[in-house]
Amino acid sequence: MKCSISAIVCVFNEERTIGNIIRTLVESSNVDEVIVINDGSSDGTSKELKHFEQILKLEIVEFSENRGKGYAMAEGIQRAKGDIIVFIDSDLVNFNIKYVDQLVQPLLGGNADMVIGQPTINMVFHDKLNPLKPLSGERAVFRKDILPLVHRMRESRFGVETLINLYFRAQDKRTKYVNLWGLVHLLKLQKHSVDKSVRGYWEATNQIMKTAILNYSLIIILIRNIFLRSLDKIYHVF
Repeated sequence: MKCSISAIVCVFNEERTIGNIIRTLVESSNVDEVIVINDGSSDGTSKELKHFEQILKLEIVEFSENRGKGYAMAEGIQRAKGDIIVFIDSDLVNFNIKYVDQLVQPLLGGNADMVIGQPTINMVFHDKLNPLKPLSGERAVFRKDILPLVHRMRESRFGVETLINLYFRAQDKRTKYVNLWGLVHLLKLQKHSVDKSVRGYWEATNQIMKTAILNYSLIIILIRNIFLRSLDKIYHVF
């Protein structure tokens, strides 16, 4: 199955790590286009991005103010031309193209509709007990599957992964989790002061809860699907 691949990187104040991520993606023959959304960064991110402006397969979009991760991801989806979209966080320390291949292969093999990758370094919980695993930013989807969700994503901010998960489950799409062994995803406490990190976590939690409440219709559909599947299993038993 031959599919074109678009990589989307949303960045906010990640001048230390964004260069290696872009360099790795644009040098890969498996990635057809790279879209970087600079979401109103106030550090040296914009200056770092200027080093890559002349690369043909790279599109850089600059927001004058921070609009939130959900809005940035939605903008990238609308601009993307690839059959498959791979989302990559901008604060990965040792990003390697092998991780993109891990995310994409289950889609190409017809074994999943969405693949979520879990960086294994700095993993707070054991893999099988990790409640944060569904919130990972490293994921791959078919563009046609996520495109109908774009308008809802724009207002979701840090609740965007929750929204995507709810939508795909409500649509009975198959999700596969893969461990991205050795990949380092910096924690907020490794980038900011304790006070700023706590505020960031609190803000993200509120945005996740708000997204779930605003999209209660997806939760209702999900519960209905689970109920109908349970009834179907009971029917076949008898």
